[in-house]
Amino acid sequence: MIAIACDHGGYDLKLEIIRYLKDENIEYIDLGCEGRDAVDYPVYARKVTDAIKSGTCEKGILICGTGIGISIAANKVPGIRAALCTDCFCAEATRQHNNANVLALGGRVVGPGLAVKIADTFLHTEFSGAERHQRRIDLIEGDKA
Repeated sequence: MIAIACDHGGYDLKLEIIRYLKDENIEYIDLGCEGRDAVDYPVYARKVTDAIKSGTCEKGILICGTGIGISIAANKVPGIRAALCTDCFCAEATRQHNNANVLALGGRVVGPGLAVKIADTFLHTEFSGAERHQRRIDLIEGDKA
């Protein structure tokens, strides 16, 4: 199950990503926003991170104008590793190396075709499980710092 949310700057791209999720029969929960009227992205970041932390969703996708603010807001939550990706290489590497559980996208930065490819790569790449990568995740999470 994928949690998806955006602010007004990511609304149009969210609709494109939802179309992709539907086409691929990937279960998702749309947690807002519902239009192009200005809203505060931390509210929507929290909705997605709460869905992941509760176990309702395995991963999340967050979209704002640049992806920066919404990824910062998500990364304030313990256990969340949100990665702002602008290409497929970053999406693949962050899953393999960081076991990122939230993809952040910039609706005013990445076009819909590339965004769908990035989301597809992120959702279909597994964590490598390599000891060095797990060690780094543990350090990030404060488990072994």
